[in-house]
Amino acid sequence: MTRPDQQPANPDPSPDALSLQERASLTSGGDTWHTTAVPGVRALTLADGPHGIRRQAEGSGDALGLDVSVPATCFPPAVTLGSSWDAGLARRVGAALAREASALGADVVLGPGVNIKRSPLCGRNFEYFSEDPHLTGAMGAAVVTGIQSLGIGACVKHFAANNQETDRMRISADVDERTLREIYLAAFEHIVRTADPAMVMCSYNKINGVHASQNRWLLTEVLREEWGFGGAVVSDWGAVNDRVAALAAGLDLEMPPTGTDQEIVDAVRSGRLAEEDVTRAAGRVIALARRAGTAERFTGWDVDAHHELAREAARASAVLLKNDGDVLPLDPRAGQRVAVIGELARTPRYQGHGSSHVVPTRLDNAWDALTGGFGPAATLDFAAGYRLDGEPDAGLAQEAVAAAERADVALVFLGLPDQAESEGFDRAGIDLPDVQTGLLREIAGACGRVVVVLANGGVVSVAEWRDDVAAILEAWLPGQAGGAAIADLLLGACSPSGRLTETIPLRLRDVPSYLHFPGADGHVVYGEGRYVGYRHHDTLGTEVAYPFGHGLGYTRFEYSGLDARETAPNEWAVEVTVTNVGERAGDEVVQLYVAFDEEAPTRPRHELRGFAKVGLEPGEGTRVRFTLGGRDIARWSPARGEWAIDPGRFTVEVGASSRDIRARAELATPGDGHVAVLGRMSTLGEWLDHPVGGPVLKGLLRGAPGAAPSSPALRALARGVPLAKFTTFGIGLTAESIDRLIEAVREAEARG
Repeated sequence: MTRPDQQPANPDPSPDALSLQERASLTSGGDTWHTTAVPGVRALTLADGPHGIRRQAEGSGDALGLDVSVPATCFPPAVTLGSSWDAGLARRVGAALAREASALGADVVLGPGVNIKRSPLCGRNFEYFSEDPHLTGAMGAAVVTGIQSLGIGACVKHFAANNQETDRMRISADVDERTLREIYLAAFEHIVRTADPAMVMCSYNKINGVHASQNRWLLTEVLREEWGFGGAVVSDWGAVNDRVAALAAGLDLEMPPTGTDQEIVDAVRSGRLAEEDVTRAAGRVIALARRAGTAERFTGWDVDAHHELAREAARASAVLLKNDGDVLPLDPRAGQRVAVIGELARTPRYQGHGSSHVVPTRLDNAWDALTGGFGPAATLDFAAGYRLDGEPDAGLAQEAVAAAERADVALVFLGLPDQAESEGFDRAGIDLPDVQTGLLREIAGACGRVVVVLANGGVVSVAEWRDDVAAILEAWLPGQAGGAAIADLLLGACSPSGRLTETIPLRLRDVPSYLHFPGADGHVVYGEGRYVGYRHHDTLGTEVAYPFGHGLGYTRFEYSGLDARETAPNEWAVEVTVTNVGERAGDEVVQLYVAFDEEAPTRPRHELRGFAKVGLEPGEGTRVRFTLGGRDIARWSPARGEWAIDPGRFTVEVGASSRDIRARAELATPGDGHVAVLGRMSTLGEWLDHPVGGPVLKGLLRGAPGAAPSSPALRALARGVPLAKFTTFGIGLTAESIDRLIEAVREAEARG
């Protein structure tokens, strides 16, 4: 195959100028990582890259290049970067990814992944940002914007409802439309509408029985016709089951090729596939090539600068869960004895496994960084403590406990084994390995000041041991510079500023999807509906280990002066002053929620609708501003097939987590002005509440026997009965009178 850099410049042909065979070939890859070249259109190079560019090494025997790839910066994965709550930082990481992609000859980066963390067990959660669609959409859009700032294309994935790895190529995600729209599609929608991604990758799974790769409702009606997506839809690698059906549904590019181009030609000639579907898909691939032709091209990148950016991202994303007695930060100049315990301090876990696995340009570890960070007055001891394969080793454990006994403070590095989290399978639980938790209990008994540093791509349980330690730093998977970043945080070079993007439950069985995940017999039912993560826990008030949005630092912030006011119909401005009242500089993540207080919940109690990360010096304050729009208080109405704004009051909440609300203000909306269409099967209650139908019906029923039951219970019962059913109840309603009622309402509405 001709290499992309050896092909002629693109003269930008029209797809109509190509033969049917050439158009068909454009809709399938040329090989594993390239599109097909045709006269006038060069092949494009696609590269894995949610958190680092994974380009297959030349001559690799592995078809997908999973075992060996060209070195590139391994930035913190999305689980970590998302915890920064810093869209500006995400844009800079995206731009760095683009420069490396360009230097490595790639035209499109296959990322970011923006699937929602429905369950902490999903084996690929390290590639995803959050349990919340607003945060996921904002961070995903920032990465896309950064990647595409240099002309490299971004590919948002995996569209859609791809929230588990178990049976991922066949499972049907059975989910109602309101849940889809409000939770699982919302981040994709935001990114498509605001960041114009070059590509969207469809997922393997089915959605309500139809494979995503051949789901016309998903790929054409929603993605293109409603959201206005103008880029190309590519399959996940191997996701196409019926190429003819996929093209008809709106899939543009099958990857990798299955050698079925002739099937497309034959389907067109036999009338099974419309030729315009092939022409349209080929045109989108040509447009992608045209877009790629505008990209800036680089021969290399500043390896040191990108490593420092990875370090900055890891620092900004680590979450300080607990810090009793202000044990952190440690004073590097003090004459103290420090035990650094845990093989993960020396052999770091910094990314997950699967298609996103990057060969780093270099790799920091915390032990080396700490030995270089402490001053000469300190004494440091290292003890491995455990084996990474999880096998018990009494000798390693004894050495670790002995080191802890001699120490003033023990830094214990714990986490999940390297092979525990990967694309392709889900986790069975959320506990740390037994050898680690058993060792921690012994260390806690031997040393009065224990700090735990965690390395994991999915949530791990902390409930059984958190009371035994003074501090917990959740470092997630921090990328290639994570070791130095962790030392920076422990030694106070900067203050932790990461916040949780997913709730840490007390127990796995507290997770709302617990009874439904991962399904069976080819189906997984999204039985928890819209109540994912904090939406479930905060609506029910259930106890959690640490709530969504939680995170501590080395300083404190106060909130004051909340002002919420309407600036236009269904638009509001919200402002609050945040002041650093501590003695250190630090960053605060100000979170804005919209709350709905209902006796019988019909929607989550509150939902994130804005956030801002602000850095403040001691004593410094700043005014933080948000804008709310109608969509922020809307719900998806399946009956109307659109977003609906119900009239009434709601509350804006500003705080430091979903359970640390510092200020509230009540607002009101007149709704969207929608008036329901009444019919024979509309209930009595719907008729009576209708602004036009109510007076008309009351006028007709006035004085009719039994029309106004005195019992509250009977009145409540009657309100739920469709009007047509009253024709047999002897209150004067007939089929003809109901028809006249409907006509009278239509005439009154027409008169205005």
